[in-house]
This record gives sequence, C-alpha cells and structure tokens, in this order.
Amino acid sequence: MVEEVLVGLDCRSGRMYVDGTVGEGGHAAAILNRTAPDGKLWGLDRDPAVLKIAAGRLAPYTSRFRLFHRSYAQLGEILAETGEPAAAGILLDLGLSLQQLQRSGRGFSFQGDEPLDMRFNPEEPGQTAADLLNRATPAALEKIFHEYGEEPHARRYARLVVASRRQHPFRFTHQLVALVQEAQGPGRRRGERHPATRVFQALRIAVNRELEELALFLGEAPGWLLPGGRLAVISYHSLEDRLVKQRMQAWERAGVMRRLTRKPLAPSPGEVEQNPRARSAKLRVAEKIGK
Repeated sequence: MVEEVLVGLDCRSGRMYVDGTVGEGGHAAAILNRTAPDGKLWGLDRDPAVLKIAAGRLAPYTSRFRLFHRSYAQLGEILAETGEPAAAGILLDLGLSLQQLQRSGRGFSFQGDEPLDMRFNPEEPGQTAADLLNRATPAALEKIFHEYGEEPHARRYARLVVASRRQHPFRFTHQLVALVQEAQGPGRRRGERHPATRVFQALRIAVNRELEELALFLGEAPGWLLPGGRLAVISYHSLEDRLVKQRMQAWERAGVMRRLTRKPLAPSPGEVEQNPRARSAKLRVAEKIGK
C-alpha cells in the first residue's frame, strides 16, 4: 500500500516524516523519493537486524535520513533529545518484515524450525516465547491465547502446553506447531488458515508487549505532529485496528484530529496477488487540526 501511504501522509519536499516501524526501509525509501530534493525522514525500529538492512537500502539518500534503534512509542524522547519540534507525518506499519519471518532465526514463523524467541530486540533482556510457554500458569497462557490471538481453543491449548512441558520443555517452533496440529486433528482444507497462526500471533504480541506499545504511542501521537500533520497506521489484525479506530474516533470527538479514512483502506487485488501477506492489511489516516 505504498502509494496509499504517500497520499495519506501528503508527502512533500522540505518536510520531516517519521517511519516508526522502518523495517527493511521500503516505505522509507518511497517517502524519501516523493519528498525530494530536501525532505527528511527518521526511521525507528526495535529490531537491530532490520535497521542494518534499512541503512544499506537508504544509503543513497545520504544526509536526508536518520535511523534510531528505538520503539515508535519513544518518539517523544527522540524529538526532545534532537530539538525537532514535531513531524509532518508519522507512519506505523505494524506487520512483520520478510527478514523477521524468513531469516531472523527467532521463531516468528511456524513454517520452519527455529528457537522460540520472538523478541523484536534480542539484545534486550526479557522473556522469550519459550520462557512464556515453560513458565506461565495455565490461566496466564489461556489469557494470552484468548486475548492476543482470539483463539477459540485457548483453554485447551493452554492445558496441553502445561502437560507437554513437564516432559519436554519448549525450545523450538516445531514443538509448538506439532502440539497445535495434534490438538486440531486432520482435515484442514486447502487455503484455510494454519491452526498455529493465532497461537504464534498471541505469543509474539505478549513477548513484545505490542498492544501496550501501540497504546502508549496513540496516547501521545497528536503532540508529535505539526498542525496539519498526518498519522497513517497499517494494522493486520483486529486487536490493533480496534485500538487505532477507537483512538482516532476519540481524537475527532475532542477536536484534536480528523479522520481522513472513515473506513480503512485495503490493498488492491493486484497487490494481494503479488504479496499475499498484505491481504489482511488495513490503513487508517488522521490529520491534526490546526494551522
């Protein structure tokens, strides 16, 4: 949804934009292209591996970009440290990058067999997905699977995890996939969602406190925008989208921001055909009121 993002942010030369989830730099490069010759971009990400990729991809733009190994929820701290008053536009793309899914070796995907880590920033201390599976109470696991994965079999999976870890503590993704598949039984239809999808999503959200980070960001975002500045958020599941929708509605009622997308924008059929991971993407845009 690159063109939709560029239009939503009203990208222009001479302004500063923030990509709060810069990933491998795809949206960031497009923003820098659109804002030539003197638009600037800040890219933030919690994952040091994708920041290295972004740095290489954005190298041709030389002095027009800066990268920060920080969470988008810390943008206010960066603005204060640098003396920058605010941004003309902020983008959050809350999906995982190809690096994380295919090459990180941290267990984000159930397609291979990797250590059950799932931390965006493995350099920080903190519990991994394996730690959660091996230490959390049945009630805590059920809550994670139910609230963060919207998993209808949350209680059953929680009990199975606790029973299984007594014999073999969880270390690798194949152990969790096998448990879910065995519990699900045979008969998954072609094209149907993989039964481990919701469980993996729930663990990743819990490990990285993703909804808490998003809530912190949304609590401060209008103050990080210039008058007339825009916020664009791409979400991929109902938990994120609900938070963004409700906060944008609240801003509008308070006269702080106005929604530019009453209904979220979805990717075109052609984009979904080229990138099936985009099929669940929803883009919402709001503009700060003021002169």
